[in-house]
Amino acid sequence: MKISLIIPCYNEEESLLPFYTELNSVSKDMEEYDFEMLFIDDGSKDKTLSILKDLAKNDNRVKYISFSKNFGKEAAMYAGFCNSTGDYTAVMDADMQDPPALLKEMVKLLESGEYDSVATRRQTRKGEPKIRSFFARAFYKVMGKISTLDMVDGARDFRLMKRDMVDAIVSMCENNRFSKGIFGWIGFKTYWLSYDNVERVAGQTKWSFKKLLKYSWDGIISFSSFPLKFATGCGILSFIASVPPFILAIIKLTQGQSFNGLYSDVLRWYTMLFVILFASGAILTSIGIVGQYISKIFNEVKGRPHYIVAQTNKEDVVKK
Repeated sequence: MKISLIIPCYNEEESLLPFYTELNSVSKDMEEYDFEMLFIDDGSKDKTLSILKDLAKNDNRVKYISFSKNFGKEAAMYAGFCNSTGDYTAVMDADMQDPPALLKEMVKLLESGEYDSVATRRQTRKGEPKIRSFFARAFYKVMGKISTLDMVDGARDFRLMKRDMVDAIVSMCENNRFSKGIFGWIGFKTYWLSYDNVERVAGQTKWSFKKLLKYSWDGIISFSSFPLKFATGCGILSFIASVPPFILAIIKLTQGQSFNGLYSDVLRWYTMLFVILFASGAILTSIGIVGQYISKIFNEVKGRPHYIVAQTNKEDVVKK
């Protein structure tokens, strides 16, 4: 049996050697399996690629695919899926937040024959900023209510999958990728393995709060039509809110009454301002949400490759 490990890397020069050392130790305890370590260098600007080349010289299990620029983690994972050859395939980060030691237990669970994948989730968020944890939990709750995806709070990309599941992921060649959503959408029986949060072994996270918000929004748009329904609801509410003032105006005019004295000048101007802002806000929000979906369609129609390979030591690299 062969296990392919997909490790996306972006400026991970400080963590690569500790990660490889730990991974090598784990693989020695699993001698009955062949390992393929597929490192995807996502356009790193430090010595990540140089370190990978040195590792590859001394270990033929180490394969690297280096992108021409930074295409993002989603593209890196997709490149890994397209080029993995193992009976089992795992995705894991090089910063040691996905403990290699868990691979032993994950393989045992898969070999029980009851599951198609073993996914990991953090049961605690110790060490993570509170505001980031709050929004992360809120995201999973929202996704659970507005979509049918199998996503749990604290879910990581770190998971071990059988070949059939990997092939299904590769078949979904969309450009706007959200892997956590794809994992849930394709189905297959998954076991959720919980573990305590682990700090990075070195370096700093590449995921800023702004990037996480954008990633979450991309996930919502990719796997839910709720924002479109929300935009429609705003339009309906805007219309309903405009009906009472319209009826009141008609009544007053048919009775020959003036609006003078009905409101003070200040109140009348504030009312007009509210109506204008509410209506224009609802319209602009709706247009913006529809525009987001159209932009996703535009990106898909262009059909650009997910990634461009600059250097690799792997034969017959699949490029998509």
